[in-house]
Amino acid sequence: MNYDGYTSPLSQRYASKEMQYLFSQNKKFRTWRKLWIALAETEKELGLNITQEQIDELKAHQDDINYADAEQREKEVRHDVMSHVYAYGLQCPKAKGIIHLGATSCYVGDNTDIIIMRDALDLLHRKLVNVIAKLAQFAEEYKDLPTLAFTHFQPAQPTTVGKRATLWMNEFMIDLEDLEYVRSTLKLLGSKGTTGTQASFLELFDGDNETVDRIDPMIAQKMGFDSCYPVSGQTYSRKVDTRVMNVVAGIAASAHKMSNDIRLLQHLKEVEEPFEKSQIGSSAMAYKRNPMRSERIASLSRYVMVNSLNPAITSSVQWFERTLDDSANRRLSIAEGFLAIDGILDLCLNVTDGLKVYPKVIEKRLRSELPFMATENIMMDAVKAGGDRQELHEKIRTLSMEAGRTVKEEGKDNNLLELIAGDETFPMDLEDLERSMEPSRYTGRASYQVTKYLDEVIKPMLEDNKEELGVTAQINV
Repeated sequence: MNYDGYTSPLSQRYASKEMQYLFSQNKKFRTWRKLWIALAETEKELGLNITQEQIDELKAHQDDINYADAEQREKEVRHDVMSHVYAYGLQCPKAKGIIHLGATSCYVGDNTDIIIMRDALDLLHRKLVNVIAKLAQFAEEYKDLPTLAFTHFQPAQPTTVGKRATLWMNEFMIDLEDLEYVRSTLKLLGSKGTTGTQASFLELFDGDNETVDRIDPMIAQKMGFDSCYPVSGQTYSRKVDTRVMNVVAGIAASAHKMSNDIRLLQHLKEVEEPFEKSQIGSSAMAYKRNPMRSERIASLSRYVMVNSLNPAITSSVQWFERTLDDSANRRLSIAEGFLAIDGILDLCLNVTDGLKVYPKVIEKRLRSELPFMATENIMMDAVKAGGDRQELHEKIRTLSMEAGRTVKEEGKDNNLLELIAGDETFPMDLEDLERSMEPSRYTGRASYQVTKYLDEVIKPMLEDNKEELGVTAQINV
């Protein structure tokens, strides 16, 4: 570790080795060489004087990059692409003259960026599917466990623990749909030339438009894409980066919402994130069990959501066919956005795999509020027994206010049932009222909704992606 210089927490603490590799120098420059090979092969197949011996020489040195030569050359010429063309040529003297033939820097730079984003989206897809799978297991296990629901973080009509988890799942499902759509629409830049006109290729192929039309589709096929963007300047539209990073920001927003709920539930002592045997919650308060992983999800998610503004602004200020004020920003915003969301999803995998539920605490809090929520049912039962609905409503309102004062001002338990049982307007005793306090009577269709959602939405998705299941996460800190 470098103790004298800045190191990114994204690589030291948060992002997985898989995501770090996608944004590594090796991935970048090996992809450059694959693109140069694809270009040379295409040009050979379309009739240029390029030999198979030259292609084979390029392939022989596809992965053994001579970094020292490239770095020394870049100090002299201040151009990363031409430095690597030079270094590749040192290793491939027979092919030296045809490397990068007809192309501009964005041929390797932009096409590589698209390839890396595609591969990064694929990694996010796997992790997102597994987060949803973990939540599905949790929802199934706790679909029938009644819990106090909240609106405005004030006690509201009960739901179930499992139903609440489907709310988290549903947001991640929206993200999964967005990810799959944007991933499916990614195209390569292809080889468009200095201003996007392919003038250099028209010159190489003696003005033959039909032949030049074949270049991009052939390169796309060799690199695993269906097609290239039909028109461009020197670069692909930076709006592509905006679309991709909006997907990333959407996942962050969903993770943030879930982590907030878990933090609030941990405050209520109803649900806790995993807490390891030797983990320390506070340097001062030894008893504390802070929701540190959920807090980290929230913290990183805010970074990702704010970072998504970078590609949008960059896209909006590109001048005509090319300007270079995008380069430094994109090196940071795209890579760090993906590294951060990767760390977030690893944390989500870890947290959802070990959520601890405390049914007794959940029941206690629910029962403390349930008499207020049961008043409509109590009133209806009293009407059935011959009572006057309007008179009963006013009585319930008055008694509820009195019980509320008892709880808030005197710090005592909710005594609404005792007050109702002691009022002659209501033809029921305390035992009758307490029998009506079964929490499952007040959760509506929550349990049914969980089963229906899992069966109709989640299970089909998991079946479609079953080869991606089984991903686990290693949390560094």
